[in-house]
Amino acid sequence: MPEMPDPTRRRLLQALLLLPTVSLWGAPALAQEPRLPRVSVTLHGEAGPLRLRAEVARSLAERGRGLMGREHLPPDAGMLFLYERTQPSRNGFWMYRTRIPLDIAFIDETGRILEIHRMDPCTADAARDCPVTRPATAYRAALEVNAGYFEEKGVGPGDCVSWPGDGGECRRASMAADG
Repeated sequence: MPEMPDPTRRRLLQALLLLPTVSLWGAPALAQEPRLPRVSVTLHGEAGPLRLRAEVARSLAERGRGLMGREHLPPDAGMLFLYERTQPSRNGFWMYRTRIPLDIAFIDETGRILEIHRMDPCTADAARDCPVTRPATAYRAALEVNAGYFEEKGVGPGDCVSWPGDGGECRRASMAADG
């Protein structure tokens, strides 16, 4: 067998390393839910504090995968997308390979909900063919839940969201109001 030139060998090794992420039929393996840390998220609104359990997506890969491939999301569950820096409004979310309709709340650096949007599953074959949901202003975090959750619970723009370690103003403001 002839020896492969170094760049060809490198590409072959890279391809072999990617194989475990692809199923036998060539489609990405999406059926398994990732094991992301979960935190208690509190929504502070007129109806009082509401709690839900949210998976936390911090890395680029975790945020990119989001809730892809999920068949369902429990009623009081969600996914919290956290960023180290404020994200410009041009950075949005898509529903490529996401099977369940979702609501997304874009959250500022103090924990205030800026906007809420509904997102429907995208059945396109390519991610570039899926619509992107973007807020009108910059945001620091986003929270995805089942479609209709925020409306059902009476949560809207201006309400606060807090989670362990958030450093936002919501928790302090709600504690002062309670005390």
